[in-house]
Amino acid sequence: MELSMPPPQIYIEKTLAIIKPDIVDKEEEIQDIILRSGFTIVQRRKLHLSPEHCSNFYVEQYGKIFFPNLTAYMSSGPLVAMILARHNAISYWKELMGPSNSLVAKETHPDSLRAIYGTDDLRNALHGSKDFAAAEREIRFMFPKVIIEPIPVGQAAKDYLNLYVTPTLLEGLTELCKQKPTDPFIWLADWLLENNPNKPKLYHRQIAEEF
Repeated sequence: MELSMPPPQIYIEKTLAIIKPDIVDKEEEIQDIILRSGFTIVQRRKLHLSPEHCSNFYVEQYGKIFFPNLTAYMSSGPLVAMILARHNAISYWKELMGPSNSLVAKETHPDSLRAIYGTDDLRNALHGSKDFAAAEREIRFMFPKVIIEPIPVGQAAKDYLNLYVTPTLLEGLTELCKQKPTDPFIWLADWLLENNPNKPKLYHRQIAEEF
């Protein structure tokens, strides 16, 4: 009796990241850190929000004592909004940013982005969505034309292929063009079997005979 294995579940989560107005000049080095941390930057735009737009974006903070300063700060100059994607993107981005108060981050998480680029509790350099619902709302706010679904599936498949299939396949196709075999399909199939990076490695060890 054959047991059918369920197909692998490919899911790439998305989150919104914002480089705030006072550190926009550090965008290039921050993006480099983001990419080296395993994120894909799906979309990016630079924009200057009005105080009204900032109020709408931070509507959950309305009524709090820092709200006027927050909207003034976020509308003080251009900012960079990005859609980031990777497995568990929301939690990983929050971890990479560090505590929301940059003064605390400098003490407890000195290697975090807010510790490096932030100034205080208000001017904390970066924004990240707190959960999945917030990510969906904030992405739609900053990227009104973006289609949330079914892009996650397509993007997830693309990321999966780029990570696990494309490098080996391109190498095989390059070698195929060099060899120009009579039956390219059989040749490529054999080559992929021979060069499969996931092929189990067999280690031969001499076993002493027991007497």
